[in-house]
Amino acid sequence: MRIKKSYQGVSPELLYDEIRDFALKQGVEVDTAKMDTYSSPGDSSSYVSRGTLTFTNRGKPGEAKRECLMVHIVGPAKGEIKVLLDIDEELFSQDKVSAFQEDLDFVFSSYKTNAT
Repeated sequence: MRIKKSYQGVSPELLYDEIRDFALKQGVEVDTAKMDTYSSPGDSSSYVSRGTLTFTNRGKPGEAKRECLMVHIVGPAKGEIKVLLDIDEELFSQDKVSAFQEDLDFVFSSYKTNAT
């Protein structure tokens, strides 16, 4: 499942941290977490942030962990931020997806510009 969201007027770093915490609340583990900042072409005083988070299921002892959720966050501190969630529904159930989205919407609904 792929979910796309856009936000306006919120820090990409705050969005990144909250998404990480909301996912952890659903019982997954962080596999990779990376946040980079790039200067905008032609304007070295403007920056664009790019965050990537991957999560794995906790699994049982002896089982390999598998990626269940990948999150991409891209946007400037002032402007529209895009969020892309790639979810493996076999490993991250619909109940967890719903709870995750409810938390995200509760905190960031006033910043949302659209959702797909």
